[in-house]
Amino acid sequence: MKRRVVVTGMGVVSPIGRGENFWENVKKGTNGIDFIESFDTSDFSVKIAAEVKDFDPKDYMEKKEAKRMDRYSQFALAAADIAVKDSGLNIEDLDSDRFGCIVGSAVGGIHTIEQEHAKLLSRGPGRVSTFFIPMMLSNMASGLIAIKYKAKAVNISTVTACATGANAIGESYKRIQEGTCDLMIAGGSEAAITPCSIAGFTALTTLSTTTDINRASIPFDKDRHGFVMGEGAGVMILEDYEHAVKRGAKIYGEIVGYGATCDAYHMTSPDPSSEGSSKAMASAIEDAGIKPKDVTYINAHGTSTLYNDKFETQAIKKIFKEEAKDLYISSTKSMTGHLLGAAGAVEAIICIKALEDSFIPATINHKETDPELDLNYLPNVGIEKEFDYALSNAFGFGGHNSSLVFKKYKDSRKKNGL
Repeated sequence: MKRRVVVTGMGVVSPIGRGENFWENVKKGTNGIDFIESFDTSDFSVKIAAEVKDFDPKDYMEKKEAKRMDRYSQFALAAADIAVKDSGLNIEDLDSDRFGCIVGSAVGGIHTIEQEHAKLLSRGPGRVSTFFIPMMLSNMASGLIAIKYKAKAVNISTVTACATGANAIGESYKRIQEGTCDLMIAGGSEAAITPCSIAGFTALTTLSTTTDINRASIPFDKDRHGFVMGEGAGVMILEDYEHAVKRGAKIYGEIVGYGATCDAYHMTSPDPSSEGSSKAMASAIEDAGIKPKDVTYINAHGTSTLYNDKFETQAIKKIFKEEAKDLYISSTKSMTGHLLGAAGAVEAIICIKALEDSFIPATINHKETDPELDLNYLPNVGIEKEFDYALSNAFGFGGHNSSLVFKKYKDSRKKNGL
């Protein structure tokens, strides 16, 4: 028998806030996009991004420890710290052999790579940091979290581009559902707002080049023209339902479905047939044991690129058919920018909070929907709504597709007088 998997802790570091402050800003439709402050953009055609402001790693770890981590690992450790504290876990009471960690990053330690490469060129190989290799590795955030919390079961770092965080959560869910773990720390982290990274994505013509921060990340809008780079981390504590109940944990929601497919089509372009992305959604819905009509809200991948928004809409229509018109769809990348490997994790947390709080967030800064895209993208203003199921999409370069289904938690024990 498959075990129920619940969410008992959540932590976010983002351009629009951390912890509970993050969700309040999502509800308000806060725009986290601004001019890049972390490096000089004089020679760059891209001037804006969604940076994490006022972040001090010493709020979450020792100064010496932080100096031995890339920024993406600092974000991951901070989000994990928030999530573990939120969950009320007593690490000393846990069976560490049943406690795992899957936290991924699409890019890894690019801050460190750029800094140490510059050091190599200007000062020679003897000046490269002793910690260069562990700091740059994309699996190190997951490893460091496992070390801190003594999670001795499975420890994997997913690297599936912009599907990374969602895959980490989905794979963690399966470990618990199938009985190999009781608890998982799951999520994604990214800190890729660097000169080389911005230059590279600019060369791909994927980034918005506008200097109007309110018309930059505009998913499903007829004037959309590219995504905005974001940074941050999202971490969930996933737990076997019986384990959570036994320790008296607060339960925020349930994860009930996971689908993962590959386009096997192109390095960067989504498949125009939308076959892979639609199958990911269908698989997640089937895994959840529900019908498409049971889903009320989709947190779309919604990158604000011409092809993604078009083909994702097409995929939704394939699965939901006429009922697609009844869905509430939004892209919260309109607020946070695109957090790459952290996007799927942060957006999964948004889905859980939306279910718990009975509130569906908006796609902000939306003026006019592309005539080809005719669904309800919830422009500009979120709505209060009681609902039971939310679906989150995350698609990545390389053809990676991941969909997650979340369910509103209802304590049946109360109904039974327990």
